[in-house]
Amino acid sequence: MIVKDLKIFSQNVRKNNFVINTILETNNNFDIIFIQELSWTTIRFISSSADSKGIPLVGVVNHPNWLIFARKPDITNDCPKVMIFINIRLSFFHFSFCKDIIDHRDIILVSFFINSKLFWVMNVYSDSSHSVIKYLKDTEINIRNLLVITGDFNIHDSLWDPLFNHHSSISNDLIVIANSFNLNLLVPINQVPTRYSDNDNNSNSVIDLMFLCCNSSKLNNHSIHPNWHLTSDHVLLMITIPINEENIDLHKRTISKNSDEEDLFIKEVITSFLKLDTSNILDISQLEKIVTDFANIVESAWTKKSKIINITKHSKSWWNNNCNSDLDKYRHLKSVEDWKTF
Repeated sequence: MIVKDLKIFSQNVRKNNFVINTILETNNNFDIIFIQELSWTTIRFISSSADSKGIPLVGVVNHPNWLIFARKPDITNDCPKVMIFINIRLSFFHFSFCKDIIDHRDIILVSFFINSKLFWVMNVYSDSSHSVIKYLKDTEINIRNLLVITGDFNIHDSLWDPLFNHHSSISNDLIVIANSFNLNLLVPINQVPTRYSDNDNNSNSVIDLMFLCCNSSKLNNHSIHPNWHLTSDHVLLMITIPINEENIDLHKRTISKNSDEEDLFIKEVITSFLKLDTSNILDISQLEKIVTDFANIVESAWTKKSKIINITKHSKSWWNNNCNSDLDKYRHLKSVEDWKTF
């Protein structure tokens, strides 16, 4: 599979799990999904000697087609308001949650590799007191190749909202922070509000923003979709970012553990190794030749005894043909009963 670009989706879901479920189920064509104001729910209570009611175990929506990056909630404080979903087809980019670089409840910084080069994306929810903006302003962060910052910034300003007549110093701080990462504010293709008020007496507003790498050819090419907000009061933001082509190998060779092929592989390697003449290794070049010959023996035996399989998230010993058929049936019919069977 060749990856030429990253399709990115961002939305404040207004603490609604139905919206998250719908997004994950219907948008598999996207690569990265940024969620703000997610809903944390109590899954069950864990027994505790300190509390007779137990300690609540909280969690968020998950889906088998998506990898989740979210900060662990602190029951003594408000739960985190941001998370990132990564499509599992991109798992070979080795995404990593970088809490050691940015340690804030409402910021997620994720790194990944493309053609051995390190890149970053950032998801943000800034509350009405602008705590995230103040944190980023006061924190030294030395990273390069940050592709995008997006999220709900809760800042009303004439810089990005043509219907708002005022400008604030906190907006200047945000622009300076973006510039420090070599990012520019994106102007959407369609300049419409990103948050729609439930109260007819309050005006709609633009508070969900995207900042993109300055040298990107897609600098002013993201779109806002006001008809796709479902039950949230925020609409979704969408952009496709071109990247260097990355060819991901979706196949590998394997030998099943404790199989006849494994026994034959080991036997062939041992037999061939015993035939190597190691009695006259007098210098480095002779040692290197022996090592190379042994490597060729292992590679030849492996190629003959192994088989090629597709690499998936489920490439594990318990995965069998029944799993494949059950999953295909669910993907075709989208039935809850089929999902339970799978």
